[in-house]
Amino acid sequence: MTATDKKMTFNDLENWLNQNRVTEVECLVPDLTGVARGKILPREKFTEDRGMRLPQAIVAMGVTGEFPASGPYYDVIEPTDRDMQLRPDPTTARIVPWATDPTAQVIHDCFDHDGKLVPFAPRSVLRHVCELFDAEGLDPVVAPELEFYLTARNTDPNTLLKPPIGRSGRAETSRQSYSIDAVNEFDPLFEEIYDYCDKMKLNVDTLIHEAGAGQMEINFFHAHPLGLADEVFFFKRTVRESALRHDMYATFMAKPIAGEPGSAMHVHQSILSKATGKNIFSNDDGTPSESFYHYIGGLQRYIPAAMVLVAPYVNSYRRLSRHTAAPINIEWGHDNRTVGIRSPISSPEARRVENRVIGADANPYVAMAMTLACGYLGLKNKIKPKPEMKGDAYLSPYALPRSLGEALDWLRRETDLHDVLGKEFITIYTEIKELEFDEFMKVISPWEREHLLLHV
Repeated sequence: MTATDKKMTFNDLENWLNQNRVTEVECLVPDLTGVARGKILPREKFTEDRGMRLPQAIVAMGVTGEFPASGPYYDVIEPTDRDMQLRPDPTTARIVPWATDPTAQVIHDCFDHDGKLVPFAPRSVLRHVCELFDAEGLDPVVAPELEFYLTARNTDPNTLLKPPIGRSGRAETSRQSYSIDAVNEFDPLFEEIYDYCDKMKLNVDTLIHEAGAGQMEINFFHAHPLGLADEVFFFKRTVRESALRHDMYATFMAKPIAGEPGSAMHVHQSILSKATGKNIFSNDDGTPSESFYHYIGGLQRYIPAAMVLVAPYVNSYRRLSRHTAAPINIEWGHDNRTVGIRSPISSPEARRVENRVIGADANPYVAMAMTLACGYLGLKNKIKPKPEMKGDAYLSPYALPRSLGEALDWLRRETDLHDVLGKEFITIYTEIKELEFDEFMKVISPWEREHLLLHV
C-alpha cells in the first residue's frame, strides 16, 4: 500500500512513515491563495489522538497576509478567532524530496469543534461540490494544464522580470512555442522536477514550452478533482523550490511580463455515471448528449459571475485580452482555441470540455470547485448553450469582467453560486478580495507617473 492509496487509514499512514524512516512531518493546510500553512512536527508527535489546532482565520487570509478588520467577514470567522481542528488526509502523504532529513508532507482538512468541515476552507469547498455530483450518481473527472514562467532571480519589485539564463549562457529573446531545444536549455532543472514528481507520485504527464519567453506548461493525467487539486498544490510548491535551487524563480502569476502571453490553468472535465461508468457527455451512438450541451450551458451562464474565483488578483485581468492566447468571452466551440470553452477532438468515450478562462494564479481547489459548480448548475437546470462559435471568438464582444472590482460585484449578485459553493465561503472570499483591491489602489504605478505627472 502506498501513501496515495484512496483506502489508506491513519494506521497505514503511520506504517508508511515508519517504512520511509520519516523524522519530521509537515502538516499542511492550503489557504485561500493556495499558500501552504500549518506546522512542522517531529515524527513522534504526529499521532492520531493528539490532533492539531490553528486559528480559523489562517485559511481565510489574503495574499498580503492581512485580515479584514470589520464587516461580514467577522460574522463568519467570529472576532474571538476560534481554533479549528486539523485532521490529516492519509491519501495526501508525500515525501519532501528536497529535505535533508527524511520528511513527509501531509495535507489536513479543517474541522470546527462540532466535527463539521470548516465551510470556507478551500478543500472543504471542493469536497462539497464533489459531494453534490455524488448525490446525483455522477463522478467528475478533470485534467489540468498548468502554465508558468521561469525568470531570472529578482529581489526588487520595481525591476522588470527577465527570462533566466539557460545552459547556452543566453536568455531567450523570442517566443519558442513547442521548442524542444528551448526546453533543453533548462534540462538540469526539469530533470530535477521530474525526479521530485516521481518521488512524490504526482500525476504529471507532458512538459512543453509555451508561447512566452521562458514560459512552460505541464499537463496532468485525468483523475478525481480533489486528488488532482492536491497534486497541483504540491506541484506549484515543488517547481518553486526546484527553480530556487537552480538560481531562478518560477512564477504562476497570470501576467508576469508585459508583452508576453499570460499563464493559464486550463481544466479539462468530463462526468461519468457511477451506475454505468460511461461518460454522460456522449450518447450510445457516439454523438454529443444533452448533458454535454447542458454542462456547457452552465459554464456559459455562470462563469462570468464566477470569474473572481479563478482570476483572483488585479494582475489576473491583464491576461484576459484579445489575441494573447487567453479568452475574452465564454463562447464555445469544437477544437477552437479562441473560445473560453473548448471541446477538444476526442473519441466519444473521452468527450470532454476544456475551461480556458482559469488563470495559473488561481487556487486549484477553488478553481476546480468553480468550474464544476457552473457545470453542475447547467446539468441541474438543463441550461441550453449558445450556438457553437465556428470562427474567431476574438471578434465577438468581451463577456467577462475587466477588473477585480467589477468581478466582485458580479459574484455578489449571483446567488445560485452562493448556494452551491457556500454562503460563508463567498462572504469571506469577497471580503478578502476587497481588502486586497483596496491595498492595490494605494500604489501609484510607473504608468501613472510617466503619462500623468507632467501632462494633466
